[in-house]
Parts: sequence; structure tokens; C-alpha cells
Amino acid sequence: MTDTSRILALDLYGSTSRIVYDLGLGDRVVGRDVSSAFDGIKDKPLVTQNGHDLNAEAILELAPTVIITDTSLGPWDVVLQMRDAGIPVVVVDSERNLDNVGTLVHEVADALGVPAQGDALAQRTAKEIKTKKAEIAQVVPKDVADRPRIVFLYVRGQAGIYYLFGQGSGADSLIDSIGGVDVATKIGWKGMKPVNDEGLVKAAPDVILMMTDGLESVGGVDGLLEKLPAVAQTPAGKHRRIVDMDDTEILSFGPETANVLDALTRAVYAPGDTK
Repeated sequence: MTDTSRILALDLYGSTSRIVYDLGLGDRVVGRDVSSAFDGIKDKPLVTQNGHDLNAEAILELAPTVIITDTSLGPWDVVLQMRDAGIPVVVVDSERNLDNVGTLVHEVADALGVPAQGDALAQRTAKEIKTKKAEIAQVVPKDVADRPRIVFLYVRGQAGIYYLFGQGSGADSLIDSIGGVDVATKIGWKGMKPVNDEGLVKAAPDVILMMTDGLESVGGVDGLLEKLPAVAQTPAGKHRRIVDMDDTEILSFGPETANVLDALTRAVYAPGDTK
């Protein structure tokens, strides 16, 4: 890579842009995806439309000298169009889980020619995650039977989208990392698929994790129970144990992972703790 003066780091989760900033290269970022809304980047031009579709015209207007992305955004024709326009495009791993946070950091850092900064960030992040997991282990019930049964529900009410995230979605890794039982995986739910009443009731979650914007899109907990009646038939619905977190953070699996784990652990095990 010869020119990294104008960077676009784009993916479904907002992970790559956060990594670029934590590498100290935030001043070179010229635009953002909808999932990148943290301080420093939130006022930069948006290059995604209709949620997570890449806008070719918006990208070209920013004249990036390098684009870092993965396969979580589309359409792929736009990515190929950028390459045809002579813009270097680096495609990194699309998988997001606790085990490959460091790998993603290294991929982004190497692509931008700052491997030493990448090593330092990966080591710092790994240390923070290890420390946080040790703290979490102190509050997780020793008996697996006593651990909270959790599912991740992805909702976009206006579009009528209700997805249950299962094995390989990233949500399974997140739930496991806070000592929960990912019951979607337990019932054989793979990837991200439209939820059905039978599957949700069968999962019988004690807690439902959601993105904040998703929960708000159906009118909060009351709206969720009304629009998806199956939720009311689960222990989580009966006890209103719906835990939501900012869309740009909950599945990002980037440098802020330890903070995400801390916040979710408090919400699940100590919902009255506002520290």
C-alpha cells in the first residue's frame, strides 16, 4: 500500500473503522458506514444507504486512496467497481468472534502499513479481554444448569425483519463469553435466519439480547411483546428480561470488546448496577 492518506474502513459491524482510529489513523478517515457512529467519526460523510448498502457515488466523491472492507456489506458489484476505478481495496476476514479480534487488528494494521501499532493494539486488546473474562468468571454460576439461557434477536420493525442469531453468527461467541448458554445454538439454529414462533418458544430464553435501535423500532419492550407474541411465551418475555446495547458496539468485536463484555455482564447478572 503506497497511499493511506484517505481511508475508508467499512463493514457491517463498525469494527474496521474503530481499529483504524485505535491505530492512531483516525485523521485519515474520510467517511463511514452506518455502524460507525462513535465520537470522532460520527460527523463524517455516510457512504452506505438503506442501512448497509454501499453507495458507489458517495464513495467516489470522497476520493479514497484505500478501502478496507469485508463481505458483510454489499452489493459486491460496488466493491468491484471501486477496484475498476483504480482504488486499492483490501478485503479482511468477515467473521466476528472473541477468538479472532487480534487477527482482524493485524489484518487492518498490515494493510495500512503500521504492523508495529497493530501488534501493540492486538496485545492490549487481548490483555483487556483476558482480564475481563477472569472477572466475569467470578460471577458466572458454576453449575451450567444455573447459567442464564440467552438468545440474540435482531429486529428492524419498520421492515418487518425478525432474525434469530445462532451458531457462527458472532452472537454465540458473545453469549458464551459472558457465561451464558446460547440456546439458539443448542436447538440447532445456524447463522442468521428469520425467527419463527416455534423456534423462539423452544429456545425458552431467560434473557433476550437486542440492538438498541432494533428494540426502539418496535416500540420498546411493550411493542416487542405485541409484535412478536412468541416472546411473551418465553421466560425472558414473562419477566421482561430484554437487554439492549448500542447497535455499533454489541457485535463489533474490536478494540472495545472488553468494555462490551463488562456492560453486558452487568446487565445480565446485576441489572440494577449502573456503574
